Amino acid sequence: MKAKQKKAFERIREEFPILDQKINGEDLIYLDNAASTQKPKAVINAIKDYYENDHSNVHRGVHTLSVRATEAYENARVKVTEFLNSPNNHQIIFTKGTTDSINLIATSITSLINENDEILITAMEHHSNIVPWQELCKRTGAVLKIIPINENGEILIDDYKDMVSAKTKLISVVHLSNTLGTINPIEDIIKIAKSHDVITVIDGAQAAGHLPIDVQQLDCDFYLFSGHKIFGPTGIGVLYGKEEILNRIDPYQYGGEMILKVTFEKTTYNSLPHKFEAGTPNIAGAVGIGASIDFINSLDRDLCHEYEMSLHDYALNQLEQIDGIRIIGKSSHKSAIISFVIDGMHPHDIGTIINQKGIAVRTGHHCTMPLMDFYEIPGTVRASFSIYNNHSEIDKLIDAIKLAIKMLK
Repeated sequence: MKAKQKKAFERIREEFPILDQKINGEDLIYLDNAASTQKPKAVINAIKDYYENDHSNVHRGVHTLSVRATEAYENARVKVTEFLNSPNNHQIIFTKGTTDSINLIATSITSLINENDEILITAMEHHSNIVPWQELCKRTGAVLKIIPINENGEILIDDYKDMVSAKTKLISVVHLSNTLGTINPIEDIIKIAKSHDVITVIDGAQAAGHLPIDVQQLDCDFYLFSGHKIFGPTGIGVLYGKEEILNRIDPYQYGGEMILKVTFEKTTYNSLPHKFEAGTPNIAGAVGIGASIDFINSLDRDLCHEYEMSLHDYALNQLEQIDGIRIIGKSSHKSAIISFVIDGMHPHDIGTIINQKGIAVRTGHHCTMPLMDFYEIPGTVRASFSIYNNHSEIDKLIDAIKLAIKMLK
């Protein structure tokens, strides 16, 4: 990468104030971006400005603060609409996050699922994309089936094709694996599902901050992501859904805002998107996610992806030279996430020693316990990179790993 481009990423790094601190006397090196990204000044300031100047409850209020808060909240929805290329604003539902979005679908869609229907997920799913479907199967008598993967951490597409049948009613699949870094071929997955009229749910928690998403081009029924994975705040997420199916399924929660008319005898539900947004929403969170989308849109996303993958490739090359290391997830199509284990050493022990050098990595099963069982390991060490990381940080990570090996041996 050219020196001029590296300078540009150094300037981007300056936008993230949390990185300017020391941990255990060492400069913080934050390599846990798959768990949650840090926040630029623009996002922090947008939330601060909202609370200092515009805070009020949204919708229905006629006073100035309520009008301004409503405009800020709904303007964020417009930004998400454009970010995903949704056909219109009312197909964008604000939730608490990806987990909440999946639970919304798995609960609301109950009336469309019957006994012996089949729901498909993959072997690499996050627990949030496993447990809600297990519970749906308990309620309805449907059957949960698992699409297998190979040792490289790639979906076996031919097996998937064979599994889809007249009994299949829904498939829910991760776009980008939080553990393996695998970018799944969701275009093909959706196309196969559509040929059998199967409802498609795409978990975009990891993908939305790294890959351009066009829901109309994908033709998925649902696409979901979280604000805190795209440089936005926690507690806010997005559910995109096709209008036809959003109108067919039931509300997830009940109360204020999601109703049109209430009597003691009968309640009429509100129109989209309010039908699925019961109660006072996370207004500041919506403002924050809107600011994070503005921040992302200010960047050259292709260049950002190229930069992140240069970090990934640089780190992978050095890691593979360490004796006893095993990389978990070797897909030829992946993002800037590396999971690994070291022979005879527990991931938590490695992570603890690395932290003493001020380096934040994630250790454990990453909420993918069935995937750990597939690889017959207790967990991994995971380093995940973002646009504010740099190559010198990777050098320090490698030194810390070598120190951990020396100490643990």
